[in-house]
Amino acid sequence: MNDRVQVLGSGAGLDYGVSVQQRNKVLRNTYWLLALSLLPTVLGAWVGVSTGITASLGGGLGLMIFLGGAFAFMFAIEKTKNSATGVPVLLAFTFFMGLMLSRLIAMVLGFKNGSELIMMAFGGTAGVFFFMASLSTVIKRDLSGMGKWLTVGAIVLMVAGIINVFVGSTAGMLAMSVLAILIFSAFMLFDLKRIVDGGETNYISATLSLYLSIYNVFQSLLMLLGIGGSSD
Repeated sequence: MNDRVQVLGSGAGLDYGVSVQQRNKVLRNTYWLLALSLLPTVLGAWVGVSTGITASLGGGLGLMIFLGGAFAFMFAIEKTKNSATGVPVLLAFTFFMGLMLSRLIAMVLGFKNGSELIMMAFGGTAGVFFFMASLSTVIKRDLSGMGKWLTVGAIVLMVAGIINVFVGSTAGMLAMSVLAILIFSAFMLFDLKRIVDGGETNYISATLSLYLSIYNVFQSLLMLLGIGGSSD
């Protein structure tokens, strides 16, 4: 569920004409903002679980609010990414995403081992990110061609997810969760490699892309663990 349109046509090789110093600055700022963005996400999830405000947002209504809010925020981030407003808008978006995630978290916390499952999903997501971050610094191959294929995969996954909201297939949810982990893990590598190569020079855009991948991997891992790992 994310706006990956900006990756289409991204970069036609490794030579973007960006200095090493500039690449390192973008990467450093991206990591700092990405770490900061996790705080509003946790806060949003905590508010959602504590108040139960998202408990009734199931089915079509929840989907409409999620998609409408997410795409509205991403449009606003795109419009403000070159101004001082961009960071607050991004952080507001991550709070919203945490709020939307709270329904799943509340469900998992209802299991006897719910807290353990959440920590496992967090640890797994962190492991995937650090692996992809390390890989992006050593891999020499031009990965710009991955963008279009990954975007198509994300769109297909989103459409399948919308359909499954109304079908309610557990097997379908499991299959989509596995595919989402694979697709968005690859997106992490793709986006990180673009920063390393100098293809992405705006750290707010870079943070948004990586945040969406991390969010989707974590959500999918939590979904898998919640469906198959509960001891309740």
